[in-house]
Amino acid sequence: MSMTDPKEYYYLNRRKTNAVEVSWNDNNVTIGGGYPIVIQSMTNTGTTNYIDTSLQIKELFLSGAELVRITVNSSEAARSVIDIRNQLDKNGIYVPLVGDFHYNGHKLLSDFPDCAQALSKYRINPGNVGSGHYKDNNFNNIIEIACRYDKPVRIGVNWGSIDKDLLSLKLNENNHLKENQLDYKSVMLDTLIESALNSASHAEELGLGSNKIVISCKVSQVRELIYVYNALSDACNYPLHLGLTEAGLGDKGIVSSTSALSILLNQGIGDTIRVSITPEGNNSRSREVLIAKEILQSLGIRFYSPSVISCPGCGRTNSDFFQKLASDIDIFIKDNMLIWKDLYPGVEKMNVAVMGCVVNGPGESKNADIGISLPGNGELPIAPVFVDGERVTTLKGDSILSEFKTIISNYVAARYGRFSL
Repeated sequence: MSMTDPKEYYYLNRRKTNAVEVSWNDNNVTIGGGYPIVIQSMTNTGTTNYIDTSLQIKELFLSGAELVRITVNSSEAARSVIDIRNQLDKNGIYVPLVGDFHYNGHKLLSDFPDCAQALSKYRINPGNVGSGHYKDNNFNNIIEIACRYDKPVRIGVNWGSIDKDLLSLKLNENNHLKENQLDYKSVMLDTLIESALNSASHAEELGLGSNKIVISCKVSQVRELIYVYNALSDACNYPLHLGLTEAGLGDKGIVSSTSALSILLNQGIGDTIRVSITPEGNNSRSREVLIAKEILQSLGIRFYSPSVISCPGCGRTNSDFFQKLASDIDIFIKDNMLIWKDLYPGVEKMNVAVMGCVVNGPGESKNADIGISLPGNGELPIAPVFVDGERVTTLKGDSILSEFKTIISNYVAARYGRFSL
């Protein structure tokens, strides 16, 4: 098997799962079944503020989120779901909405049938649907409503809200072992897996089809997440939702999410993903969507926009000309993708190299679809340009940026235009 096509490598090694369809108004999103990895996000606005929530959903959708989850935690929030759905539909934003239920989902879905119908998918956590005999009754009610309205369900287990009764049982069993006792964390992780699988099996017994169930088992540590999802992938054919439950702030959150998701996805595990990072300052919620897209594109699984390859700079590149050029070209490509994505199918796979010195610059530029190599060290900019591995021209002086943009535009039209309808 060749590694020259990362996407082919991924899909040949991808775990086989059921296909779960989530839809609204003919916008069908399929999780699993060999379909492309689905990117999800979740609003952090108060659901009762249906205007702000609708605007954030629109922003997430336009950034690339294919499913958006909203909190439904009160009667007021349940009523607002209808307003949110109507507001989105009026603006042609037909992204499927997922209702996130904890503690009282059975009651809200029963009391507000319009909400149950307007949502495209439900997310429930077996660890907090109730306790004692109420737990089974509440879980059963939610599943029966999902069956009634033909809605898929994500059974999302979380180590921060694990089923305490099941955990106590498993700890007690472990304590009575005469040998090979497990530590607390190992018991807890195995309990997460068992809780998810038992709940999914019970949902099927209640009539929910296996093609209506997605599973997640979220923790906040990378190694534990990898352990849990490898075990799940061996134990079932349900599509799996990947993500750290609390990845953290800034660089830490990005690195943790990228590490965990990349390892699992490269193993062929995972059908839908969410990057959960704590917002900083005025950063847009859509940042987590953009990070998810970068993860998938960096692995060669899905492509969204041409990649700009640029070197980090070193003592040979004490001029910042190439850095400004790389930034300008990246912005130019992103701005033009609004037009290119419809006119030129396949352009999202294009690679553009903007290199800063003569050591690796020419080689990287030749390996890209289009590349430019600057001399570095503060000399006057004299930059050879390579197209499909061949040197085609040398740009000089103050017009390098504008001329290179023209070369890129002409290349896009010539290479990808022949595929346009």
